[in-house]
Amino acid sequence: MKKLNIINILVLLFLAITTGCTKDDIIFDSELPRFELRPGYQLLEVIVPQGTNPTDKIYIVGEFNGGMDAVGDPRWQLEKAPDTDVKWGVYLNPNDFVDGKTLADGYTFVSVEQGEERSLDNTAVIHRQAPAVGGRLNVIVYRWADYFTKPANPDEIVHDGYAIYVVDNTGWDELAMYAWGDAEAFGGWPGIKPTGKVQINGVNYKYFDTGAANEGLNLNLIFNNNGNNKQLPDFNVTLDQDYYLELTSDGVTPFDPNAIVTHDGYTIYVVDRTGWDALYLYMWGDVNDLNGGWPGMAPTGRQTINGVTYTYFDLGAANCDQGMEEHLILNNGNGKQVDDVVVFALDRDVYLELTASGATEIDPDNYTPGTIVTPDPDPDPNEGEEYKIYIDNRTGWDNFYVYAYGDKEIFGKWPGASSVEIVEVDGVKNLVFTVRGNGETENLIFNDGAGTQYDAMTITLDKNYFIVANPTEAVFQ
Repeated sequence: MKKLNIINILVLLFLAITTGCTKDDIIFDSELPRFELRPGYQLLEVIVPQGTNPTDKIYIVGEFNGGMDAVGDPRWQLEKAPDTDVKWGVYLNPNDFVDGKTLADGYTFVSVEQGEERSLDNTAVIHRQAPAVGGRLNVIVYRWADYFTKPANPDEIVHDGYAIYVVDNTGWDELAMYAWGDAEAFGGWPGIKPTGKVQINGVNYKYFDTGAANEGLNLNLIFNNNGNNKQLPDFNVTLDQDYYLELTSDGVTPFDPNAIVTHDGYTIYVVDRTGWDALYLYMWGDVNDLNGGWPGMAPTGRQTINGVTYTYFDLGAANCDQGMEEHLILNNGNGKQVDDVVVFALDRDVYLELTASGATEIDPDNYTPGTIVTPDPDPDPNEGEEYKIYIDNRTGWDNFYVYAYGDKEIFGKWPGASSVEIVEVDGVKNLVFTVRGNGETENLIFNDGAGTQYDAMTITLDKNYFIVANPTEAVFQ
């Protein structure tokens, strides 16, 4: 066995130092210390999810401070770092802990606006790590409970009477609606809380059902913070139609649900077919961390163009037409990414169809989802003959993936591949998957990338296949 002497070791260390940092070595901006240490205190620096409102109130709760009773106590409230919205901190004095408990007994975080901390699979999170007294510790909050309460589908809602839809930009912890005029239609002060939440054309609303029995009444609406000493000026309505309103801390104004979206600079529009539970845009190049450190910026919003709904990212007018060359990485913030989806000078709008395996630029004026063909780049002839798998997808799933295990993972890691090629066979549109093989055996699993799946069938890579994918089983055509 060859042995390294001390000179060899020193040379290797020198090479490691002079090689410089790779992308994997980057320390993200959110991980840097943002708060000064204090003697006698334990400092937790908390990285919060993208989209956390900088005016939110966040508390640490656990056995050491009485659990949920700690919400509202300033000793346990986090403060936002002055130079970033993603890093918050809290100083804990062990002398304030109760019943001999410590952080090791478990703690979690609560957002007043978005609920309790949740894991990526929507389960409760209990942390037990603790810094030394006088030290600091980074803690990551991946999700708030509200993330998993998806806005309702407006087509599935049955309203009781006309609805009042509000875009709530008050920043209040709670919202209620009181009415007076022809009647005190929604009961005594402070009135009723929102009936629910709904997303319409990419805009998130809270809505109040006004009740069929109240149709035709002339009312003065008073929006308030559920009776906690804040209210907006009266807004008069007649309940003979739905209303769309925007609320700020200063007042109530009509809101146009069909208003043209005004973008900040050029925009990246994405048809998201990944099945990921989140989407972020990271940029690096002439300027690293442009619009935020890893995983980058959250979507600016959603917009429907020519019947196609896009998730979009506004790049910022200050960044555009500056001649900067930027690499764009779309990712889920949790280990999945598509690198260099486009490299450009931020000098135009870009429209993309994104799958878990890649991105393709599209023409928004001539685009039908699923019709983009991605060629197999430079196939290796040693991988065998080329075969096609045609799938008549009748599952009704939002996304459709094929995963394979057996002699080799022909569709990559879970959840596998999502076809971007459609071919019509005998009048039926089929998803087409191109594979190569030399007679290997593969077990196929059909899934939606979000938890729904079933074992489909076993195939041998020696011919083309025609398959019907039903919601719970698959059969050969």
